[in-house]
Amino acid sequence: MTIKEIQDEIVDEFSMFEDWMQRYEYIIDLGKALPLINEKYKTEENIIKGCQSKVWVHGELNNDKIVFTADSDAILTKGIIAILIRAFSNQKAADILEANTNFIDEIGLKEHLSPTRANGLVSMIKQIKMYALAYNVNK
Repeated sequence: MTIKEIQDEIVDEFSMFEDWMQRYEYIIDLGKALPLINEKYKTEENIIKGCQSKVWVHGELNNDKIVFTADSDAILTKGIIAILIRAFSNQKAADILEANTNFIDEIGLKEHLSPTRANGLVSMIKQIKMYALAYNVNK
């Protein structure tokens, strides 16, 4: 699936919920289902700067695609990074760099987060794009 197709699927899933309490519960469930990052990647250099809670993101190139793993010490934040991992993991670096993140606004996520969590979300996206930039340059 393309990044856009995955993002559209996420938007469709969120549109099924009537209120934000249900959406928060869904985000938490996504976080619980997030495959665990290898402990060796829970390092200071993999921590997202600008997040209120601790969030680790690691990306590595596998058959021309970047595979991301992540974790967080906060359950809601773990769900947020799970959404981003779903959208961007297993994609080519160039596709990640070209992808927009409008789906975040479409599901209303940023406006329903505290300012510090919203800043953390932006930092997570930035880190994913930085991995893509690094792997794209190395081609």
